[in-house]
Amino acid sequence: MALASSGLAAPFAAEERPPSDGELMAAVARGDALAFREVVQRHTPAVYRYAYRFTGHPSEAEDVVQDVFVKVWARAGDWREGQGALGAWLRRVTTNLCIDRKRRGRRIVDVPPPEQADPAPGADEAANANRLAKVACDAVARLPERQRAAIVLTYFEDLPNADAADAMQMNLKAFESLLVRARAALAKLVAAAGVTAADLGSAP
Repeated sequence: MALASSGLAAPFAAEERPPSDGELMAAVARGDALAFREVVQRHTPAVYRYAYRFTGHPSEAEDVVQDVFVKVWARAGDWREGQGALGAWLRRVTTNLCIDRKRRGRRIVDVPPPEQADPAPGADEAANANRLAKVACDAVARLPERQRAAIVLTYFEDLPNADAADAMQMNLKAFESLLVRARAALAKLVAAAGVTAADLGSAP
């Protein structure tokens, strides 16, 4: 991905206020490498966090982040500030890439085993919390990709249903129906592991 610095981002550095996402993306669309670098630095933490929660593996999440920003560089002109926040657009791109990777059969989840329990006071509670967290992660990993995305966006990213629906490019009613199915499927999976919804309340 060749980046040719055009100098168009230089005026941003001289301004007292940071450039808006709209200003940066307009510069990226014109081939400005400095503006692109600023977009990457500004939005990588959120993109990585979401990708990691979906894939469950650091290297997979890093690959998704790279793919997301390749698309940003190639398709910056597709985003318009009046059509919604850049973060929302990036969530849509990330969701699609995560789902595509799962459908292509790449490794998605590799949750490390809980650490060995410490004999110190409270170790039993910590070990149980680790076990419940692993059960929850494993159950989410076994959901169909679109159900998984609905759960991650709603419960891990804490998005309102309307924003989660936007990330999945669905209307609100269809998303809420998907979320109901995802919750039911998740409940069956954790129940099969001998865990109840009440038990999961103690998981981190």
